[in-house]
Order: sequence, then C-alpha cells, then structure tokens
Amino acid sequence: MYKVDFNDPKHAHFIGIGGISMSGLAEILKNAGFTVSGSDMKESDTTRILEEKGIKVYIGQVASNITDDIDFVIYTAAIHEDNEEFCEAKAKGLPMLTRAEFLGQVMDNYKYSVAVAGTHGKTTTTSMMAHIMLAAKTDPTISIGGMLDVIGGNIRVGSSEYFVTEACEYTNSYHEFRPFVSIILNVDNDHLDFFKNIENIASSFATFATKTVDGGALILNGDMRFRDQIRDAVKDKDIKVFTFGKDDGNDLVAKNITLNELGQPTYDLYINGQAKGTVTLSVTGEHNAVNSLAAIAASLYIGIDLDDIIEGLRKCHSAERRFEYKGRTESGAYIYDDYAHHPTEIAASMRVAKAVAKEKLWVAFQPHTYSRTKAHLKDFAKSLSSADHVVLADIYAAREIDDGTISSRDLENELKNLGTDATYLGDFETIKNYLKKSLNNNDMLITMGAGNIDVVGAQLLEK
Repeated sequence: MYKVDFNDPKHAHFIGIGGISMSGLAEILKNAGFTVSGSDMKESDTTRILEEKGIKVYIGQVASNITDDIDFVIYTAAIHEDNEEFCEAKAKGLPMLTRAEFLGQVMDNYKYSVAVAGTHGKTTTTSMMAHIMLAAKTDPTISIGGMLDVIGGNIRVGSSEYFVTEACEYTNSYHEFRPFVSIILNVDNDHLDFFKNIENIASSFATFATKTVDGGALILNGDMRFRDQIRDAVKDKDIKVFTFGKDDGNDLVAKNITLNELGQPTYDLYINGQAKGTVTLSVTGEHNAVNSLAAIAASLYIGIDLDDIIEGLRKCHSAERRFEYKGRTESGAYIYDDYAHHPTEIAASMRVAKAVAKEKLWVAFQPHTYSRTKAHLKDFAKSLSSADHVVLADIYAAREIDDGTISSRDLENELKNLGTDATYLGDFETIKNYLKKSLNNNDMLITMGAGNIDVVGAQLLEK
C-alpha cells in the first residue's frame, strides 16, 4: 500500500470529494501543505466550501480531471472500477488509496486517536468526544460524519496529539484503522447488501476491536448480545477493556436516568460501583445517556479530567440531522429532522418524540436503500407505528438500483396492517403540499431518513 509522507506535501486528488468524510480528509491534507483537487458528481455546499479554501473541485467525473501533476489518488467505496477518473488513474499508474486506507494513515499521526464504531450513534458520540476534547482545551483534530456547529463544519484540524473520528463498518472499512482507543457502541443488523447476517457483522466488529494498538483501550457496550465474543477477540492483546451500560456489572453505569421536557437526559454516573456525580446532556434520548458513558470512558483513558468531561457533555448539541429542531410553521407545528434510517434508530427517536410531542406526531419518512427496506420491512413498520400519522416518500436509492421487488407502498401496507394511519405520496412536492394542509397548531413533524427528506421541512418553514 502507498504510504503518504505527511512531511513531504504532494498533489492529492479525491474522487468523490463532496462526501462528508472525504471533504474533511481533503481539508486535513490542504492544511498540511498539500496541493489538493477532487471531483464530485454534483455541486453542493460542501464542494463550494472546499473551493473557497483553495481546493480545485471538478463537477463531473471524467478522465481529463486526472492531470499529469497528480501524485496519488484517494477514492470512496462508492466509486466503481468503470469510473472514468478511476480508470485513468489506473492507466497512469498512480498510487491509489481508499478513503479508509488513507484515514488509517492519518490516524497513525496521533498518539491519542479515538475511533467511534457501532451500528448506531457514531456521529452523536463523536460529537460528545469533540465537545469534551474542546472543553479540556486539548486542541484536537476532529473528523465527523455530520456538520457540527462548535467546529463550524465536519472537520477541525488541531495541532495536538488528540484525534477523534467515526469508524464505519460498511465494507469493513474500519479494519484499516489502528486507534489508541476503540469504541463499540452496539452491534445490530444493517448493511445486509454487504454483510451476510448478524453473526457476520459481529465478527466484523470483533476484528475491528483487534486493531486497537498495544497500550490502548477498548470501550465496549457491556449490555449487548455480542459483548463476550468481542471481548474474547482481544484477550491476548495488551489493551484495557472497559464496559459501559445500564446494568450494574459494567465499569461505567448510568443510573436514575430522567428526561426533561425536551427529551434531554440527566443521570447519576457510577464508575466501578462508586458514584461520581450527575451528568446532564443537551442531546436527546435515554440511548444517548448510555452512549455518553462510552465518551466518558474514552476521555478518562486519554487523560481528560472528569470535570471537563461533564462540562463538555453538558454543552454538546448533536450534529445536524440528529433529532434537530428546525423551527415552527405558520400553522404552529413544530418541525424536527432526524437522520434515523434503521428500525432501531427510528424506535429510539420515536420514544423521544412521543415524550415531548404536544399534540399529534407526524413522520415524513424516506426509506434509505432498497436492500435495507426489504430486509427490515416489518421492523420499519413496527418502529414507525407509534406515530399518529406517517407520510412516505419514495425509497432513496443511494448506491443501489431498483429491481422492482420493494417500494414504499409495501411499507404503507405494513403500517396499515398495524393500524397506523399511513399515506404513500412519493415525491417531495406532493408531501409538502399534503402536510401544509394537514399540520395543526402544536403538532410535531419529524422528517426522517438518511437521504434528502429534510428539504420537506425546510420548505414548510419558508415564509
């Protein structure tokens, strides 16, 4: 594998530079003095920001973008081998790295690197770590899969030995990482277009755990089904293992969890059976109280004081699209947006929503990928069924092709079978017009999904 010498700046080209992780990595290289260029299929706020920072961005991916002065290429997992730029780079014999391979090399430059993994909760927990590191004035480098107000985007380049990033399991990309602290929040059935089954997924997380460097730590959800399998995978490694959860047998425990009127939790923190204080969060949901324990354990291990940790958590607001309040319509309805795109995530968000909704709870849901919708159809219906009304958009294809075997109409039927008022409307314009007529004062609407359903909420709030 090609090794990037961060002390010898060259010209790097990113195929798919507009992605949330790729754009952040491009900024890291730019700040290190590299010449950086890249391409994406469409213009976006992200590509415009990169251009403002002196990065050449091509819209459209054609062979001519691979200019003769490029020294190496970084590409995303979404890039296929018939991509023109990919083919041209190969033909020119340029060194090529996947996003994950390059991120692993970036991580190697930091003594205190933290990688946050798990099927759910990565972005919010990484946000917690970011706020903690900033509260402790560690001057960290942060790479996060969402836009975070406190750092003004999805990347912060610091000058210290502290680094935190998300670690995504899809295509086993996180196996390229070598973190000092590895966090595993949970293991659930997802990405079944790549993984065979839940056992295959658990095995992948166990392999990720073994990537933790000697002298480091594994922070592991002690309440989950695959805890012992993952713990056994690292039994011969020179690392510490800390468990967290609600059960008393864990090293870190959240007790007496309560939610305020906004759904934000407060709990009593116990470490090794000893009460250590009260933690109050500005993110929502009991599940995030549990996730915050992982951030606390990781932060303590890298030497951050507990007072700074508690202060950082108190200030931590989630990244964009994580149960984010967007505003109130002229009719008085409250608009929220949530990135939830798996039944477990939806169920967690629905529990918070039901706790804080004043009147009717509406969900405008856009399923994400055909394979996920088909694999979890009944669970999607069950997790959405606690809403008073569900409006369904067409499935967001992402990297997949519609084979005609699944659609949002199937989800509509499943919801109706459960007795939930569900309406398939398909396109955003129709959904917007329907909701504009239907939402009443004090109703809550959540636009939900990992695609672009959030534009419906934005349109409803337009004056």
